[in-house]
Amino acid sequence: MKQTLLLLITIFTISCFHKKEAGNPDLKSEIVKITKGKNATVAVSVLDFETGKSINSNGNKKLPMLSVFKFHIALAVLDQVDEGKLNLDQKIFIKKSELLENTWSPIRKKYPEGNIEMSLSELLKYTVAQSDNNGCDILIRLLGGTENIQNIINNKGIKDFTIKANEEKMHQGFEFHYWNTTTTNSANRLLKDFFDGKIVSKKSTDFLMKIMLETSTGTTKIVAQLPKGTPVAHKTGSSGKDEKGLTIAENDIGIITLPNGKHYAISVFVSDSMESEETNTKMVADISKKVFDYYRTK
Repeated sequence: MKQTLLLLITIFTISCFHKKEAGNPDLKSEIVKITKGKNATVAVSVLDFETGKSINSNGNKKLPMLSVFKFHIALAVLDQVDEGKLNLDQKIFIKKSELLENTWSPIRKKYPEGNIEMSLSELLKYTVAQSDNNGCDILIRLLGGTENIQNIINNKGIKDFTIKANEEKMHQGFEFHYWNTTTTNSANRLLKDFFDGKIVSKKSTDFLMKIMLETSTGTTKIVAQLPKGTPVAHKTGSSGKDEKGLTIAENDIGIITLPNGKHYAISVFVSDSMESEETNTKMVADISKKVFDYYRTK
């Protein structure tokens, strides 16, 4: 009699477990469904800030960053601000010759003749929130080149990324887009350590978080399907298409704040894609929405 009762209890428990699992599908499986059949390499990493748990698909694959590397550059600048070597209020003289044409540059659009002074804080805002390519290269020169940026971020304990090319170099040929790489796992580690105040000071962290929350690029990516007003501190990257119709990168990384005040990091890279721009960005948006809904209901 006791054995029969125990057997019935076991069967009931297993049945309830499977019903629960059916109603709460594995997040990684749901993400893979979105990317299945696409002519592209897609890497996704998600990191729950409260529990430290993470999931990924191709999370250790090194892929082109494109403008995502401006997040690393901004952190390197702020590290030097914290060290007292730079100051957010200092004026940077921008020559007309530094405002290259045929590249994305809201600075050049506003000041086509150049030869202006701009505070370092404003230059950072242009570079991160509006992804200004000329502003980016001015910051790289201010830091003494890409090698110094690599060393500064490496010294913070962040690995599995490489920064070798500035924007001017990347615009010399699509092959140079592959010079700056990261894994989505590494991107999430950097986001988490940044959020925790392990990369730069609290003042610098708050400053950059505000800029990233004001990001105006990538409206069709991780923010696209999230509820209006959801705080998303993110940095985007995009290559456009080469002459063969190949998209080298359609990227977005960010820190999402849930309605309950908790946070997670998400990094999505779509690389070497022969899909349309609409398909590429929709993959990013669909994955972001799936992750948000998963954590919102937990």
